[in-house]
Amino acid sequence: MQQRPFRQIDVFSHHPGFGNPVAVVLDAQGLSDADMRRFAAWTNLSETTFLMPPTAAGHAAGADYRLRIFSPRGELPFAGHPTLGTCRAWLQQGHTPRVPGLVVQESAQGLVQIEHQGETLAFAAPPLQRSKPSPALVPLVASALGLRPHQIQATQLLDNGPVWLGLLLDSAETVLGLTPDHARLKDLGQDVGVIHIAPDAGDDPERPGAVVRAFAAPMGNPEDPVTGSLNASLAQWLIAEGLAPTRYLVAQGECLGRAGRVYIRQDAQGQVWVGGHTVTCIEGTALL
Repeated sequence: MQQRPFRQIDVFSHHPGFGNPVAVVLDAQGLSDADMRRFAAWTNLSETTFLMPPTAAGHAAGADYRLRIFSPRGELPFAGHPTLGTCRAWLQQGHTPRVPGLVVQESAQGLVQIEHQGETLAFAAPPLQRSKPSPALVPLVASALGLRPHQIQATQLLDNGPVWLGLLLDSAETVLGLTPDHARLKDLGQDVGVIHIAPDAGDDPERPGAVVRAFAAPMGNPEDPVTGSLNASLAQWLIAEGLAPTRYLVAQGECLGRAGRVYIRQDAQGQVWVGGHTVTCIEGTALL
């Protein structure tokens, strides 16, 4: 065992304690899969990340570092807030990207580009696979959430590594008023993301025009405070269908006492970017 540089970063917030935290081990060389799983279970955060040099193939493709992401239950191919939080920790450690202003992360999902401008970071949403959910699944999920059929305006199964059932709901009040049966959602085995987009969501990109909640009981996290991967896939779906503007601000976490803010934009090439602010809450070393 050895002392390894460690940071805990709050993501999608200006203020410590109001976003979604990620634990970052900045030198994971020599750690086994079992070591990483054990430490992630010990931190008991939704995700813990482990930094190491890119693989030979990743380096040749432009990667600045390699990232492995673990929840207390196991490894994830991709996750949004760990991507931004780890990038912030890597930059604070004194590293510089090979391309100024653009960090390239290698993960199990592939290469992820991350723009950084001052304190703001934004990742390029990875490719999305989406499809209509099973007709039998939606009523079961709606019942577990306490939703009535007329409150659901659109549905889609979204896969960008994590797989979410996305539900577009009729109002912010409906989203914020949900009191899910998390045990039933866990039995259904399907993570669920709900969103409402206000008609004027794109008018002022500094004012929240969308509200999101993420229910991930099957992953052991009944409600996630602020979720980058879900917001990425929701944006790709809704913008493509003309149900959301190409730039808007999401509020997430209010029902948990958080105040997460997620900046969504689609560039001229059609790439969706998911961004936010980050703040370092803990800095030191970890023995592992």
